Amino acid sequence: MLNLVPFVSVDHMMKLVHKIGIERVLTDLALEIEADFLRWPEFDKTPRIASHSDVGVIELMPTSDGETYGFKYVNGHPSNMSRGLQTVTAFGLLADVATGYPLLLSEMTILTALRTAATSAMAARHLAPANATTMAIIGNGAQAEFQALAFKAICGITHIRLYDIDPAATAKCARNLTGRGLTVTPCTTAEGAILGAQIITTVTADKQLATILTDNMVGSGVHINGVGGDCPGKTELHRDILLRSTIFVEYPPQTRIEGEIQQLAPDHPVTELWQVIAGTAPGRTSASEVTLFDSVGFAIEDFAALRYIRAQLAATGLAQQLDMIADPDDPRDLFGMLLRAA
Repeated sequence: MLNLVPFVSVDHMMKLVHKIGIERVLTDLALEIEADFLRWPEFDKTPRIASHSDVGVIELMPTSDGETYGFKYVNGHPSNMSRGLQTVTAFGLLADVATGYPLLLSEMTILTALRTAATSAMAARHLAPANATTMAIIGNGAQAEFQALAFKAICGITHIRLYDIDPAATAKCARNLTGRGLTVTPCTTAEGAILGAQIITTVTADKQLATILTDNMVGSGVHINGVGGDCPGKTELHRDILLRSTIFVEYPPQTRIEGEIQQLAPDHPVTELWQVIAGTAPGRTSASEVTLFDSVGFAIEDFAALRYIRAQLAATGLAQQLDMIADPDDPRDLFGMLLRAA
């Protein structure tokens, strides 16, 4: 008996995004993630299971809503760039809780980039200044274009200001955003990039305590989207910025280990983003307030993204069927199935 599992390859994922349209996919993902944040208490939640080394981290990110189980395998190796490899790669799986059988296996390198950007823009829609039009992106690597297009599609951003310590990365990002309906301004300093920006996105990958933004660079009334970092000992923002910001996080037990708030006391007050979305906690409360989404990525976001991709397969057919589960006619006779294959 065959038990076939849909497999979404990199090629399938790229074709699916082009078929639907990248801004539509980002908008759809934001809605899916927001819907799952609204039912946050239904999910099993645990900080991701991380294996750290001197050069990077390999992680598993599991969750379940009681009906479907999901996990993502993901790595973060900043030194990969010097080898011509990506910093982050990933794949993910959905399974049926009732049987334990897998329902979907998918690439998630591209999907993680999409869901990360969609989550950022979804959070900003609740936290950023009203009528924001300009965003600075500090760090112009693999995630930058996704962030720019998500904020355009979901938050109405029209101007993007770019800075990276590597001018080639900024040139790449500006080139890729050409013709996308955005006014793009490459900048030569981080200070120059944040001029006039109501939203500041930091998305750098160095595995170290770094200060991408200092306190004197950040004026009142801005929203900071802290995307980079995401492991112990890796930060982007000066501690003083955190002390005068209202901080929003996904899952505090994970963010206190990996996020910007690892610099603060363990009991420093933060607000869980799902509570803002559900209306049980305030978001931005004044025009002068500095808000910070200390984003580290959480398994529920990947779960929502995988369910969205699975739902698209019926209409697109963009999957391969894998025979990856041994399923004998007599479930007690797995050895007999092996013998008969000789």
